[in-house]
Amino acid sequence: MAARRIRGERQWHAQRGITMIEACMVLAVSGVLIGAAVPGLQGVIDARRIGSAASQLATDLQLVRTEAVLRNEPVRLSFYARADATCWVVHTGSAAQCTCNAPGPAVCGGGAAAIKTVQWPSRDHVRVQANVASMLFDPLHGTSTPTGTVRVIGAQGREVQHIVNVMGRVRSCSPLGAMPGYRPC
Repeated sequence: MAARRIRGERQWHAQRGITMIEACMVLAVSGVLIGAAVPGLQGVIDARRIGSAASQLATDLQLVRTEAVLRNEPVRLSFYARADATCWVVHTGSAAQCTCNAPGPAVCGGGAAAIKTVQWPSRDHVRVQANVASMLFDPLHGTSTPTGTVRVIGAQGREVQHIVNVMGRVRSCSPLGAMPGYRPC
């Protein structure tokens, strides 16, 4: 704004742009806010990855049971851990007949057939651990032997557990309720 000279006062002119000090202050405040938000954002990303893997695994546990009944033959879900990824395979045949050694579909031999292969690369910071190497689903009753617990674990230690009972039913939970949408274990 331009002001008139009144009784010896200076004339003021409108300022155009911002000063260097103002720009530095805005950058400093922005840096602090972004620095505070990044860890929270990593937690959200981690939770989404765990949730995605847990949902996919729960769906595949139901798929195995359904495939066994539809095919009228035993179908198996096998788990594999590698340095670069974790993997599970829905397949026919014995546990030793299929492997998940490289990126891509599982390799099966001896008359076994891979129905579905899922791999989670280590770079996604999600790993799958099971207390059994393989679960066999019976075609007549849809039962599972052995029963097992499969854990989907994220980079920040959050996890979702899928507990498969002898009837082939899946119960999902999260230790200490760390994952939203899952009841506490």
